[in-house]
Amino acid sequence: MKNFFLIVALASALFCSSHATGQDILKSQMVPMRDGVHLSTDIYFEGSPDIPRPTILVRTVYNKNHTFGWNQVWKELVSQGYAIAIQDIRGRFESEGAYTVARGRREDGMDTLDWITNQAWSNGKVGLSGCSYLGEAQVVLAATHHKALITANPQSPASGYYRPGRAWQSFSGGAFELGQTAGWFAGSGTKTFNGPDLKGEARSQWFNDPKNAGTKLAPETNFAAYLAGIKSLPVISLLSRHDVPKSDYEDWRSSAPDGDYFRTMDLVQAQDSVSIPNLFFDTWYDYGARETLMMANQFKKNGKTEKAKNNQYVIIGPGTHCNYPEKDKDVSAGNRPMKNAAQAYNQIQIDWYNHWLKGEENTAVNRPFLTYYVLGADEWKTSDTWPLKNTNYTKWYLTKSPGPYSQANSLRGDGKLSLSPSSKKARDDFVYDPENPVPSLGGHTCCTGTDTEAGGYDQRKIEERQDVLVYTSDSLPRDIEVTGLIKAKLFVASSARDTDFTVKLVDVYPDGTAYNVQEGVLRMRYRNSLREAQLMEAGKIYSVEVDLNATSNLFKKGHKIRIEISSSNFPRIERNLNTGASNARSTSWIKAVNTLWHGGNNASYIELPVIVEKD
Repeated sequence: MKNFFLIVALASALFCSSHATGQDILKSQMVPMRDGVHLSTDIYFEGSPDIPRPTILVRTVYNKNHTFGWNQVWKELVSQGYAIAIQDIRGRFESEGAYTVARGRREDGMDTLDWITNQAWSNGKVGLSGCSYLGEAQVVLAATHHKALITANPQSPASGYYRPGRAWQSFSGGAFELGQTAGWFAGSGTKTFNGPDLKGEARSQWFNDPKNAGTKLAPETNFAAYLAGIKSLPVISLLSRHDVPKSDYEDWRSSAPDGDYFRTMDLVQAQDSVSIPNLFFDTWYDYGARETLMMANQFKKNGKTEKAKNNQYVIIGPGTHCNYPEKDKDVSAGNRPMKNAAQAYNQIQIDWYNHWLKGEENTAVNRPFLTYYVLGADEWKTSDTWPLKNTNYTKWYLTKSPGPYSQANSLRGDGKLSLSPSSKKARDDFVYDPENPVPSLGGHTCCTGTDTEAGGYDQRKIEERQDVLVYTSDSLPRDIEVTGLIKAKLFVASSARDTDFTVKLVDVYPDGTAYNVQEGVLRMRYRNSLREAQLMEAGKIYSVEVDLNATSNLFKKGHKIRIEISSSNFPRIERNLNTGASNARSTSWIKAVNTLWHGGNNASYIELPVIVEKD
């Protein structure tokens, strides 16, 4: 904070007061863990530190000193008599210990809760808050069933859930999510911090000494240089070649998508349950709406108490990562126009905490299980289940105009999307060159450092490429709402022993603008197992399934549904080098002639969850 802090002795703690805001701070309290490590924690409150209060705990990797202003709800809760405790997790910034991603957080979280309940300012009731990694920390801690935990509001928490092959959202269909994973490690993954070689109370005193206030705790990273070199090989040493501080990145990239390295992480597992109510937030253009819904369903089914089973709720908006706007002008969704997209997110959070931590009678739980925004319709809907009960899974077949020379290459080709498969077997070929990959434009990601990393963007420039197969429906005679899980079944072949196939679902507006809705990828070596690679036989036709996760989009009357098929989406997805060797360690590549078969016995299609309107 910019204010001058008056530092006085208060028992064994150091106490600060911000007279401008009326908020008081117990600064850099060293919370002891069971192994002797201390985690630095700030406590924000108003009034005497001897008054017991409900507490909101926020555990972060992003420097507690800069976190309190991220969510204006926290300041409001302080004014309403809460304490907000913000903690640097193990090995980060002011905290002691060694940092390793997704390890040991349950124990540290439980020890922190034990400490909170023994403080004079705590009434023993704790809620959890925060977005992204802070949301991830919530669901991991919620699974411990600690007696002090009362409720949580996990926002964009999908990275905290272990879905095989999707650990930390760093792989999709066996392909490495290079942009967001390397981007996060480059910007935030350092294991090295500058700080005093002190422990416990002496460390607390050092951080509270004004003369140390300007200490830069994290090393500098030349992120621009990393971005400029993201195409360089090998991928495994991408960060070290650009002088990024040491992190877990190389261990991350060295593991198979569902390898033991990921399986043993401290993430929410399929058998985990909770004993507390959770209100989840997520967005359709974020990387993990599907996993968030999976968690909410799991906690609803496996709740240890009736209160937990009956009070799991999800709100999914139209934006990108951690974008929960109060006003439409603040919606982040790329260039795709949207209306009616905001929610009263701040009041929703305040009501939620007041209901569970203070017993306030309000509208916090007067809601269905799921509240979701329908892209394209610009409206919010609700459901008591996920997937929605009134879902008709509908196959749209990839085909093309008749003629011996017709091809689906590019927007100017003859690719068609139809509810009826062609009786005649046909093929579309394209050349995938790793040296000239299809560029990423929007989509479902974060943390890449690029201006167009996520959201909806006009895809027509990409669709001009000859290495993109484009299949478009006729203009729709009626509105079609697509809400739920999307998958594509493709019949494919390649001249290479390994390659990728990408699928993108696009909403084509009457003026021709083509907004991406959802996308997926399959790395062919992982078509049978995300643990064990199996290379292809050149020229052999394979039947494969590509997972496009979930969305909600209204394809309006007069619009068209479009599917793009290609083999790259860079830098979001690491390029497949096509050689069959390690994509992480190789420095050479070959071109691949890739084939999509359709019609006859090889009828490729995309399956869309079409919502049937109730009478």
